[in-house]
Amino acid sequence: MRTPRKIAVVAHQRKTLDGGLDELRRRITDAGVDELLWHEVPKSKKAPKQVRKVVDEGVDLLIVWGGDGMVQRSLDVLAHQKGGSKVPVGIIPAGTGNLLATNLGIPPRLDEALEVALHGRPHRIDLGKLGGEYFGVMAGVGFDGAMINDADRNLKDRLGKLAYVWTGLRHVNGEPATARVMIDGVKWFDDEASCVLIGNVGKITGGIQAFDDAKPDDGWLDVGVATAQGALQWARALGTMAVGRSDNSPFVRTTRARRVDVKLQSKMPYELDGGARTLTKKFSAEVAPGAVKICLPRVSQNG
Repeated sequence: MRTPRKIAVVAHQRKTLDGGLDELRRRITDAGVDELLWHEVPKSKKAPKQVRKVVDEGVDLLIVWGGDGMVQRSLDVLAHQKGGSKVPVGIIPAGTGNLLATNLGIPPRLDEALEVALHGRPHRIDLGKLGGEYFGVMAGVGFDGAMINDADRNLKDRLGKLAYVWTGLRHVNGEPATARVMIDGVKWFDDEASCVLIGNVGKITGGIQAFDDAKPDDGWLDVGVATAQGALQWARALGTMAVGRSDNSPFVRTTRARRVDVKLQSKMPYELDGGARTLTKKFSAEVAPGAVKICLPRVSQNG
């Protein structure tokens, strides 16, 4: 497969992987590209402007360097912009959180990830849409947000998945919120909940399989509600998710939907692909089937 002729790189300059952005540039130019557009940004919020610019310039491939926040903001532009969904995206997982890349089987090495970007299999995946923004991994309110924000990297290195069980137990003393969840217009849940998750893929923070059968190209969003209260119940729930199927836990309910409407008793911040958003008492999410094209490994379990 020939290297794309016109490649754009939009990179979070504070994120690192292997030899860094210097190695990325060298490897791309070694591959024989005709034209290389290069944009570095100091934070992910600055990425959309550059992504819009390169889409307008008619690139054959967009390479995004960074974590889930950087990828989310880039995919959001492509899904919104006319013609953007036709541009294949190569992800170089250089962030501290690379959940979308992990779920799609993109390797965590620069050379291997770039090989997938340049010569992989372009494949359309779904996105979720919430509050006018598209997301690739998940959206959520409640306990999940606290767990994402406070997980300690050193603890993760020592304990792996179970680090998130330990980290999460710091946040179990708050009162659970009453949540009403509508699935495709029908009431599905109306009770106290510690968190509500809406997922486009299966694995969440720490590699925990929150949605056991989720696929990023099945035209559905997966929905989960956790009802655990107190340290003991949360330890049981998260322990089950860390080592087995989430739906084996008595404190977790899951289902699927094309549209999800959530109404909360009180205002809470919601998370979008690991990034905190505004306080809200209600929100709606819907699936956008095949919204963007991502370069995937040619041999992949996610095929």
